[in-house]
Amino acid sequence: MKDYSFEEHFEKYPLAMAYVPWQHFTKMYENLEKGYQAGTIFPELDKPFTGRRCVK
Repeated sequence: MKDYSFEEHFEKYPLAMAYVPWQHFTKMYENLEKGYQAGTIFPELDKPFTGRRCVK
């Protein structure tokens, strides 16, 4: 039986995934507490992470 464990194929998977959009200094949150909770003071960058698992 073939072993399909993750450790055997670890080198085939990426270390990380990043999405870094170009930042324009336009509108900012007026409520800094909301910006702090969102992780950004720019509403246009306040988006959910929709990445998926590494599956081939």
